[in-house]
Amino acid sequence: MSIYDFEFNSIDGEKVSLDQYKGKVLVIVNTASKCGFTPQYADLEKLYKKYKDKGLEILGFPCNQFAEQEPGNNQEVKSFCELNYGVTFPMFEKIDVRGKDAHPLFKNLVEKAPYKGLDLNHPSGKILYSFLSEKLPEYLVGDSIKWNFTKFLIDKEGNVVNRFEPTTEPMDMEKHIEELL
Repeated sequence: MSIYDFEFNSIDGEKVSLDQYKGKVLVIVNTASKCGFTPQYADLEKLYKKYKDKGLEILGFPCNQFAEQEPGNNQEVKSFCELNYGVTFPMFEKIDVRGKDAHPLFKNLVEKAPYKGLDLNHPSGKILYSFLSEKLPEYLVGDSIKWNFTKFLIDKEGNVVNRFEPTTEPMDMEKHIEELL
């Protein structure tokens, strides 16, 4: 199944097909408003502003599966993102990204970009790994999404070319994005 076959509702409730993003480089990210990684919104927006005219789209998918860190409704999420981080990139309705109810897009993404581990040399990598090992060890098994702000990089042909775990800062993806634009 092609990435362009998937449809979602925007955060405002409008039907959106990923088909409209053909020919663009995409960063698809699951987000949350009350997470230690939430400040990544700021750098995601920086990347979006810098490269949107060159063909980059960042698509944010709020998710409440990780310690209920996205409890608000869609309008609350939208307001939070706009007011606190100036987010202008497309945001979508809340969805599940792991488990039996995971949206098929995210099942597809993790199948095409398996989990390679957290960067344990990064302080937040150590913290997240320790937390998951102690509180949610089942999350470390398999290729599923481990936490908020897992980022997938998609090329202009719709191929998943890289997966960046939450501990990877958005600006650390910049050279990978530039190579695809």
